Amino acid sequence: MNTLRNKVQLIGNLGNDPEIINLESGKTLAKFNIATNESYTNTKGEKITDTQWHNVVAWGKTAQIIEKYVTKGKEVAIEGKLTSRSYDDKDGNKRYITEVVCSELLMLGK
Repeated sequence: MNTLRNKVQLIGNLGNDPEIINLESGKTLAKFNIATNESYTNTKGEKITDTQWHNVVAWGKTAQIIEKYVTKGKEVAIEGKLTSRSYDDKDGNKRYITEVVCSELLMLGK
C-alpha cells in the first residue's frame, strides 16, 4: 500500500506545447499543462462539462520523449505524484504552486 500514498493518474489534452529546459547539470526538464474534462447533467437536464487544468513537470528520459513527440492538443495519460512548492515572484509576493511530477507517460489518440 505504500505505493498508493501519493499517486496521481490523469488522462487529458495538452493546453500548450511543452516548455523544455536543458539544465547546466545535463538534466532535461519538461513543463506543460493538461486539461481534464468531466461531464455531468445538472438538475435542469443540461449537460455540463467541467474542465480542470493541471501543471505537470517531467525529468530526464521522460522529458526527452515529451520534447520529441508531444505537442499542444495531444491526448496523454500520465502517472506521477503531487508536489507543492512556493516561490517569490518578481514583486516579492510569495506564490504557491501544486504540480504533478510525471514518472510515466502514455501517448493516446492519433
